[in-house]
Amino acid sequence: MDTKKSKNNNEHNHKHVHSHEASNIKGANFIITVLLNFTITAVEIIGGLYSGSLSLISDALHNLSDAIGIIISYVAIKISKKENDKNRTFGYKRSGILAAVINSSVLIIISIFLFKEAYTKFMNTTPINGLIVIWVALLGIVANALGAYLLHAGSHEDMNVKATYIHLFSDALASFGVVIGGILIYFFKIYWVDPILSVLIGLYVLKESFEILKDAVNILMQGVPENIEIDKVVDAITNINGVEDVHHVHLWSLDEKNINFESHVNVDDMLVSETREIYEKIEEELHEGFGITHVTIQFECNCCRGVGIIKNS
Repeated sequence: MDTKKSKNNNEHNHKHVHSHEASNIKGANFIITVLLNFTITAVEIIGGLYSGSLSLISDALHNLSDAIGIIISYVAIKISKKENDKNRTFGYKRSGILAAVINSSVLIIISIFLFKEAYTKFMNTTPINGLIVIWVALLGIVANALGAYLLHAGSHEDMNVKATYIHLFSDALASFGVVIGGILIYFFKIYWVDPILSVLIGLYVLKESFEILKDAVNILMQGVPENIEIDKVVDAITNINGVEDVHHVHLWSLDEKNINFESHVNVDDMLVSETREIYEKIEEELHEGFGITHVTIQFECNCCRGVGIIKNS
């Protein structure tokens, strides 16, 4: 007897607490941040070429990628707010995840390029105008810190915005390092510190970018969220009175906020209408215990015994 929660499907009286809203950052914040990054990019490129500093040019390239990344992020947020339709039944929420993949991938490529340039610069050190490096890098700190501040609020709730925020924050730190390097160059003529700073900047950005890329790819691959153990989810369901076993389980994230769960659940031989209470208990248990926002259950009785939690394809 396969009940498939038929009555539940019709009434669909779910208590989902969905987090469908994308980042609520004001569009003006994005625009101001983009303008700041394009401005400091131009200043740092000119300053880097004129002073002979690779670390300034490195910082400029990161700022340029930030500006492009912010534009991509803003467009992705707009797209993610589109309603579900017949072609995209889950909506467009993963556009932000795609943007995070693009942004982090670009930073990884830029970092690798800068490693190569830093090696060449280190092997062939040339005089650098430290005073120009100091003043231009100070402008970089101000611009990036302000941009990071404008996007900080949304970085906690949106992976896409988080990737952009990390770009800006890391560039502010990088600019601070460049200031220190400029001081060493200006007063002590330690020119080799410039390519070393470029490598340190690249290593930091590389680490942060890989973290974001790993999380984003896991979502795109419909992997189980890292903070949830699937066995504990199954145990929570089987501990509910009337549930005999759980099988054919699927657990994945639609984006950072929306976690989906579906499975088959064997229950005691009972009327279909009595599964409603079990379903509501399952939904409440999974939301409160694991943050799962969307639950789909196919109720069965004496079906698929011993098939295991995961169905092999």
